[in-house]
Amino acid sequence: MSTRAKKIFLIITIVVPFLAYCVIYYKPMIANAPFRSDEFVSLQFKWGAGNDLVNSYDSSTGEYQYLNAKDSLVRKSVKLRHNDIIYLHNKANELGLWNFPDLIANEGTDLNKSKVLRYVIRFNYKRKSKNVVFVTDYNDIAKLRDVATQMKTLIEQTITDAEERYSSK
Repeated sequence: MSTRAKKIFLIITIVVPFLAYCVIYYKPMIANAPFRSDEFVSLQFKWGAGNDLVNSYDSSTGEYQYLNAKDSLVRKSVKLRHNDIIYLHNKANELGLWNFPDLIANEGTDLNKSKVLRYVIRFNYKRKSKNVVFVTDYNDIAKLRDVATQMKTLIEQTITDAEERYSSK
């Protein structure tokens, strides 16, 4: 058997079955991924003290309202670009937002009575949604608190950047 025939035999017996296995095994997982960027519908972000979530942003309508330093409600229309949406989706995926619990609060915290600052992050997709409520006084798992704070900061910064872009036009 020549050297070339040996290489061809090796490729046919090892490489081709391995590639076929990878395609057969991983294709359904990728196709059925629960949170895919091409199925993204909208992002909703609300925050405030206690149950008063006066500050909010909805990417589907571009509606953005917040209390300014003088405690007056400011309403604006701010649209996120497609790149911003992809960026937030990828960061949420990277930080593991899909694995966060729905409520990140200290044990025994009564959400109806608590006056602590709270954030509600909701990613809506065609087939699923992920909703996370993050109470800022959370101190049980430091890593979870830090990652939730990082996600909150990324969303705030993206909205602020979009607002600056929109107001400079």
